[in-house]
Amino acid sequence: MSSTSQKHRNFVAEPMGDKPCTELAGIGETLGKRLEAAGFDKAYTVLGQYLILKKDAELFKEWMKDTINANSKQASDCYQCLNDWCEEFL
Repeated sequence: MSSTSQKHRNFVAEPMGDKPCTELAGIGETLGKRLEAAGFDKAYTVLGQYLILKKDAELFKEWMKDTINANSKQASDCYQCLNDWCEEFL
């Protein structure tokens, strides 16, 4: 398994609560603003989209690229962060 960022480890270490979308690995200020503009201001709303797409890596990454113009690494980091969080808490 590839190494994860501190941001990823911090997110996966505790319940999501009301965290903003920028707490997700792969989501910085710019992508966070794009997510907010698309109606995904909280991490749990991005999680909802991940679940709607049935946890499918390719569908979620494509959605990230199409919706907020994320690059492959950003989309992969965010997917892995949500996937690991779900394994821990769902």
